[in-house]
Amino acid sequence: MHFSIISVVPELLESPLGHSMIRRARDRGLLEIECVDLRTFGLGAYRQVDDYPYGGGAGMVLMAEPLVNCIENLKRQRTYDEIIYLTPDGKRFDQPMANRLSLNLNLMLICGHYKGIDQRVRDHWVSLEVSMGDYVLSGGEIAACALVDAVGRLIPGVLNDETSALSDSFQDGLLAPPVYTRPAEFRGFPVPGILLSGHQARIDEWRHEQALQRTAERRPDILGD
Repeated sequence: MHFSIISVVPELLESPLGHSMIRRARDRGLLEIECVDLRTFGLGAYRQVDDYPYGGGAGMVLMAEPLVNCIENLKRQRTYDEIIYLTPDGKRFDQPMANRLSLNLNLMLICGHYKGIDQRVRDHWVSLEVSMGDYVLSGGEIAACALVDAVGRLIPGVLNDETSALSDSFQDGLLAPPVYTRPAEFRGFPVPGILLSGHQARIDEWRHEQALQRTAERRPDILGD
C-alpha cells in the first residue's frame, strides 16, 4: 500500500512514521510512504505556499496553485484511490473508515496548515475529507500519522499476528475487554479465574460480556438505543 503525504513541514512526519510497526512494515515493503514538501512547488524565489484570505481575517491560507501543482505531479506517477484532506470539519474518522481505506492501493493525504487550504482545491481535487475529532490541531501532520497507523496496521502481514487487529476496540462495534498477563497474582490482585481455566468457549463468553459492560459504561453511544 502506498501513502503520499503532502505537508508544509514534512519533518513532523519523520519520527512517527520511522519507528516501530510502521518502520518494520516499510522495511518489508508492505507499506510505502512518501512525504512531499509542498514548498517544492511554491511560487517565486521564496517558494510561497500561503497568502492572506480574501475578505480579511486572521491567519493564512494555503494557496491553490502550489497545492494543485503538487497533486497533479503525484497523479502523473500513480492512480490514487482517494485524495484525502485532513480537516476538523471533515467526516469523523473511525474504525469502519479505516477498514475501508485499508482495501485501497494508493492514498494521498493533504495536511492542512494555518487556516486551511483554498476552498477550490477542496471542491475540485479532494475526494474525501477526514476529521480526527472535534478539536483543532496546528496542522494535519499528527492526524495524517494517526490515519496511516490505523490503516497500515490492517494490511496483511504488518502485524505479527494478523488476527490481533480483529479483536481491537470498535471492530465488532464494542470496546475491547480487559486484558491480563503474568503473574497470575500481583500485590494481592489476582487475574480473573476464568482466564486461567483453559475453557476457551467460557473465556470467549466472559470477554464478550466484559466488552458489553465496558462499552455500556464508557461509550453507551456506540450501543445506541
